[in-house]
Amino acid sequence: MDKTNHLLNEIEQAYGWPRSRRNQSFAALRATLHALRDRLPVAESAKFAACLPMLVRGLYYEGWEPSHVPVKMHREEFYERVRREFPFNVDGGLEPLVSTVLTALKRFGAEGEWDDLRGSMPRELAATIP
Repeated sequence: MDKTNHLLNEIEQAYGWPRSRRNQSFAALRATLHALRDRLPVAESAKFAACLPMLVRGLYYEGWEPSHVPVKMHREEFYERVRREFPFNVDGGLEPLVSTVLTALKRFGAEGEWDDLRGSMPRELAATIP
């Protein structure tokens, strides 16, 4: 629980959101995780999920259908996928928000894992992963 709260706090601090807007930071985390999860091959997705805190891992797997992935998405399609689950407007748009979420998540995985994630994506999308 502490790790999940810390992660959500990082997102909120980056945007100056008070804790009363926790639903927004949670929605940003969920939308980014789901877009990433659906773009990754099953084995890479499971390997990444293993690095996540337990509650975040549950959120990651929520509604997942492994037989339907990976979904081929390029940069704009990826952000459209995030937008479907993140109904809020945010200063600067979705790209900085996704970058903020991924940066906060990065501390849970080894550098090699993030290299593997980048390697599983098209070049233009891999550039969004810190």
